[in-house]
Amino acid sequence: MVHLGNYLGAIKNWVALQDLYETFFFIVDLHAITLPYDAPELSKATRSTAAIYLACGIDSSKASIFVQSHVRAHVEMMWLLSFSTPIGWLNRMIQFKEKSRKAGDENVGVALLTYPVLMASDILLYQSDLVPVGEDQTQHLELTREIAERVNNLYGRRKWKKLGGRGGSLFKVPEALIPPAGARVMSLTDGLSKMSKSAPSDQSRINLLDPKDVIVNKIKRCKTDSFPGLESDNPERPECRNLLSIYQIITGKTKEEVVSEC
Repeated sequence: MVHLGNYLGAIKNWVALQDLYETFFFIVDLHAITLPYDAPELSKATRSTAAIYLACGIDSSKASIFVQSHVRAHVEMMWLLSFSTPIGWLNRMIQFKEKSRKAGDENVGVALLTYPVLMASDILLYQSDLVPVGEDQTQHLELTREIAERVNNLYGRRKWKKLGGRGGSLFKVPEALIPPAGARVMSLTDGLSKMSKSAPSDQSRINLLDPKDVIVNKIKRCKTDSFPGLESDNPERPECRNLLSIYQIITGKTKEEVVSEC
């Protein structure tokens, strides 16, 4: 399910990027199966996500849109990169630590540990210069950069030139393209956690395909606090700040205008 956080934090920015760069946008169905899934639902969600990309403004005449699993080189590259990726690098990944702690070791597959290597292959396969990422994904991109540099050091330079390679490097080392500040949307049930597809409660997120009455009901029932009035910069009021931030981003108003109006 594509939710409001995905749209405001990523897809909305992609629409502008396709006019500035050669862009690749794909539906990450291989990443989706790192957690338990239903095969028919996954197929349906893959088509739905592709349709949402198009509906949000991704133009297939300007950008490449495809399904990750349809390009076998993604998993082939992952297998090759895994030989050069130390297990210690993967053990330190924050998202793996958090999700494995919540689910327990017996309920966590190896793929949850190794999927950052697949993410690295997604990027390095296309010799990408820039990767649009949110603040919570910078660690994954840094891992990609470390893997690229390690492979270049192990197999590049003179060895690579002897095999006909150019520049002495197998891979470009990509840079992060950070979206404008303030586009991070948090959970409706926990203002300290980002809005997530994998959160067990659907009440925690606004899905782009939710009917209007469902969205209204989720906003009415979302977690708030017992403080009087509204503030957007009080760290003790994350839920209040999140709701004001969502409203500000959607309306395009300033922070001051939103606080005054609400």
